[in-house]
Amino acid sequence: MARRLLSWHCAAREVAGRIARSGVNQGMSVVTQLDDQSPEFHRARYLPEPATIPAPLDPALVAYRETIPGGWYWTGRVRRGETLRLINTSGSSAISALFWSARDTSERYNAGDTVKLQWTSRLGKGRVLFSDMGRVLVSITDESCGRHDAIVGGSTAASNARRYGDATLRNTRDNFVLAGGKHGMGRADVPPCIAFFAGVSTDEAGRFVWEPGVARPSDFVDLRAEMDLLVALSNCPHPLDPAPTYAPLPVNVAVWRNSPIAADDLCRGFSEEAARGFENTDAMLARLGEI
Repeated sequence: MARRLLSWHCAAREVAGRIARSGVNQGMSVVTQLDDQSPEFHRARYLPEPATIPAPLDPALVAYRETIPGGWYWTGRVRRGETLRLINTSGSSAISALFWSARDTSERYNAGDTVKLQWTSRLGKGRVLFSDMGRVLVSITDESCGRHDAIVGGSTAASNARRYGDATLRNTRDNFVLAGGKHGMGRADVPPCIAFFAGVSTDEAGRFVWEPGVARPSDFVDLRAEMDLLVALSNCPHPLDPAPTYAPLPVNVAVWRNSPIAADDLCRGFSEEAARGFENTDAMLARLGEI
């Protein structure tokens, strides 16, 4: 309940902030100012161009590398100041992910707040992933796909039964339960996830549909930890992937220590919503004496 109230409080702050910044006393609203901008302005602000290939990693900075077999999962700790790179080696339909605060696992990734607070479900380069405490867990510092699903979520035994006729196949929900169990968590601690490289769209009737060809071999996404995190990854097909056979392929993971964050960091200044999330995160880290 406390997390829910805080979530609504953050939304209320957003509305109040927009009203305060609306320039009513000056006779011009923020909406009018944004409406006056060109399409190029909006594309540059909200849809930065994704990369085509990942930046090379200095081997001296790489702390960890792993290959996740098809259908399996990985879990581990990623510290603040480290970046987790997911490499979709074979063009799989999804790599699903969950994030918890390593200090307090009751604070975890919140898909609803991540979409709501940033006014978009299109999460690409420059966007952030919010916790249910209004803080930033992860920044998407670079990526090549531009399509990640924060709404539909990962596969389950039931979705595998519908798609493949076999509920015993490995699925994302059960993978996350197993991963959480390694950190002392149970089923109630597994919230809705984000699925990277997932071609989810909507049709004219507003129904979720799968857009083929979105994920390409060697697509990647770089995820910078903004606090110490416990991370779980699941390499199972997306529930909307129409492929008739269950045949997930291996994907690669790397964790490395990134450079100090620059003053003009894209993610910290990408939007007013992100800036407030970072203010909340920095305040917590300051209380803990970490910054």
